[in-house]
Amino acid sequence: MSPETFAQISNLVIPTATVIYAIAMMSHAMEWAMGRAVVVAEKPAEVLVGAGGGEVQAAGHGDADDADTRTRSARVEAASRIGVMLTWLAFLLHLTGVVTRGFAAGRVPWGNMYEFSITASLAVAAVYLVFVHRYKLQWLGLGVTLVVAAVLGLATLALYTPAGPLVPALHSYWLVIHVSAAAISGGAFTIGGLVSILYLVKARAERRVLAGGTMSASLKRMPSAEAMDGTAYKVLAFAFPLWTFGVLVAGPIWAEYAWGRYWGWDPKEVWSLVTWVVYAAYLHARATAGWRGRRAATIAIVGWFVFIFNFVGVNLLVSGLHSYAGV
Repeated sequence: MSPETFAQISNLVIPTATVIYAIAMMSHAMEWAMGRAVVVAEKPAEVLVGAGGGEVQAAGHGDADDADTRTRSARVEAASRIGVMLTWLAFLLHLTGVVTRGFAAGRVPWGNMYEFSITASLAVAAVYLVFVHRYKLQWLGLGVTLVVAAVLGLATLALYTPAGPLVPALHSYWLVIHVSAAAISGGAFTIGGLVSILYLVKARAERRVLAGGTMSASLKRMPSAEAMDGTAYKVLAFAFPLWTFGVLVAGPIWAEYAWGRYWGWDPKEVWSLVTWVVYAAYLHARATAGWRGRRAATIAIVGWFVFIFNFVGVNLLVSGLHSYAGV
C-alpha cells in the first residue's frame, strides 16, 4: 500500500477508536452508577418469644433483598465486562492507527504533538490492559477511558498534522529509545495517579464505615484501600526507572546529537527533571520514612499532575527545542 493509503487508514481508525473509548467510558460510568446503591452492614435477625416460651425467628425480606442484590451485582459485572471488551476493541484500532501512521510517514510515529499524543495515549491503554489481566484493575476503567478518549479527541480535533518527514534534529535512534521509554512510563504514571485518587476515595469510605456509616456498592467492589496503595506503589516502582533511563539518560544523549549539548535547561528538560524529583521523593519516602496511605498517595497525585503539565502545558504553551508543538 502507498503512504497515502496508510495515512487514510490511520485517519479513519483513530477517530473510530476515540468513539469506542468514549462508549467504553459510558459503560464504565453505568457500572459505577448502578453500583451506587448503599451497602449496609448485615443485621441479625429479630427473635421473638413464642407463646410456649420458644424462640421464633421473625419473618423478613432477607431472601428478596439478597436476590435484588445479586441481580444488581450481575448487572454491574456485565457493564464492567462490556467496558473492558470495548476498551480492547478500541485499543486494537488505536494500535492500528498508530502503526499505519508510522508507515504513512516512513518513520516512528512521534515526530509532532499529534503523533506523540496518539502514541502516549496508546501506552496508557496498553499499561491499563496489562494490569487488568495481572491485577484485576477493571474498576479503573472509567478513569482510563476518560483520559484516553480526551487525549485522542484533543489530538484529532486540535493537533492533527499531516504525515511528513522529520526535521533533521529528530533523526536519531536515541529519539526512538527516549520517546518509547517516556511514553510507557507516562502511561504507568497515569495508572498510578488514577489508582492513588481512588485510594483516597476508598480510604475515606472505609473510615466512614468504621464510624457506623455505609459504603456504596461501587466502592464495595473495589479492593481495600491498603491493596490499592500497594498497587499504586508497584506501578510507580515500575515506571520510575524507565523514566530515569528514557528521560535522564537517553534524552540527554539525543540532545547532544541534535544540538551539541547534553543539558540546556530547556523548559521541557526542567519539567522532566521536576517530574523525576517528585517520583523520587515518593519512592524515597516509602522506603526510608515508611510513608504509606494518604501521604504517599498525595505525592503520587502531585507527580501525575506535574507529568500532565510537562506533557500538555509545556508542549502547547511554552516554546523550546524539545516541544512537539508545531514540529
